[in-house]
Amino acid sequence: MLFYILCTLGLLSFGVKESAWVTKVFTAINIVVLSFVMITGFVKGDPENWKISEESLINFTVITSNLSSAENVTSIFGVGGFTPYGLNGTLAGAATCFYAFVGFDCIATTGEEVKNPQKAIPIGIVTSLLVCFLAYFGVSAALTLMMPYYLLDARSPLPVAFEYVGWGPAKYLVAVGSLCALSTSLLGSMFPLPRIMFAMARDGLLFKFLGKVSKRQSPVTATMASGVISAVMAFFFDLKALVDMMSIGTLLAYTLVAACVLLLRYQPTSFYKQNNCSDGENLTAEEDGELDGNASESHLTVLKEQDLSCSLLLNPSVVPTEQTSAVVHGCVGFITVTVCALSALITYGNEAILSLVPWSIGLLAIFLLVFGVAVFIITKQPQSQTRVVFMVPLLPYLPVLSIFVNVYLMMQLSGGTWIRFSIWMIFGFAIYFGYGIRHSVEGQQDNESVQSETENTKNIEGMDDNDMPTELDQFIRHEKTSEC
Repeated sequence: MLFYILCTLGLLSFGVKESAWVTKVFTAINIVVLSFVMITGFVKGDPENWKISEESLINFTVITSNLSSAENVTSIFGVGGFTPYGLNGTLAGAATCFYAFVGFDCIATTGEEVKNPQKAIPIGIVTSLLVCFLAYFGVSAALTLMMPYYLLDARSPLPVAFEYVGWGPAKYLVAVGSLCALSTSLLGSMFPLPRIMFAMARDGLLFKFLGKVSKRQSPVTATMASGVISAVMAFFFDLKALVDMMSIGTLLAYTLVAACVLLLRYQPTSFYKQNNCSDGENLTAEEDGELDGNASESHLTVLKEQDLSCSLLLNPSVVPTEQTSAVVHGCVGFITVTVCALSALITYGNEAILSLVPWSIGLLAIFLLVFGVAVFIITKQPQSQTRVVFMVPLLPYLPVLSIFVNVYLMMQLSGGTWIRFSIWMIFGFAIYFGYGIRHSVEGQQDNESVQSETENTKNIEGMDDNDMPTELDQFIRHEKTSEC
């Protein structure tokens, strides 16, 4: 494993084109092998392997455990059928196998290196999602059709499956595909990490030396640092621990992305700053006057700093304001905390809920009520008028559903994974609060803007009352002044 990491590290140091070319070759070989496995599985498979009875599983448990009788024996291989471990087992397996969908950050982090990122990145993400789903779905179906699931070898299931159906030589083709898949996986996981570290170092969140690039404009220092960290992790931890760590980290990242989508789509923007003149020309005089009134009223509401009330929550202004954004921030916080509590209750109190224990039903009702109210309040808030090429549909329901699914899958992981993840997060917070927060370029710019606003306020306070314009006049002058 260390050898593979070092080879991948050297390849990534050359740049994007070389690593992309090698990735394409390995991916093509991997797709050919996966297609062979799926076709073979459906040809040599037996649908009866999806209809295994619980009685046969109990008998197999008696044989493997060297028991003398099958009385009062529970199968260790589930209850048979198409879903032998039920919905809980399926979700637990999905949480562990979530590493199949790790490569999307590889697409998103290369936005600065493609010609048309607004169009290419969404298409690439959706296409990759579809290909990954079909590949993992097809191979899993082929494996469980070729031989009973309880006979599969956890370490090398594909060679054992081909031996079971009498196609022993095919295991060598599978071995080649496995090597290519491992190389592609390493490239896919180690490619975005140096670029993320480079971007953070360029902003000052990480140490400056990680922001250095080579003559080929490759983040060589960040690549070497990420390779060393990966090699150390691979040396000290087994494969399952690393897979679980990757899964919980990916799930957390996708949860944060879903929450950020909500926050960004409801944040206030300058209503009259338009990207081109054609947008303003399409407005009628009546619509223009109506928008002027709504924008002025929202700004005046911010300046007066009115307290939050039911009318503001359920009947806010037409355009986003600071107050509506604050409402969404608070609701997203409530949703996150409620989803965590609800996922923990469903995961660890499942039997109590099914048994209709009063305390579990009461907690479930409270969590669902808070969750529903928070989502309802968000739906009443105005969204940003800014339009981009790709926008998440079904807002706010799709991001909220994503948060719930991700957090619930995280709850399915083991306690050891959470302990390792907590230690890793402690290291990250130590770096951020010890170094990054004081050296961030964005933070310094925000501080400078705050200082400039403070100076402007002091200058305004020094003006005479006759010279000082009213709050409404300020907004009218600002809003009517346009480059268009």
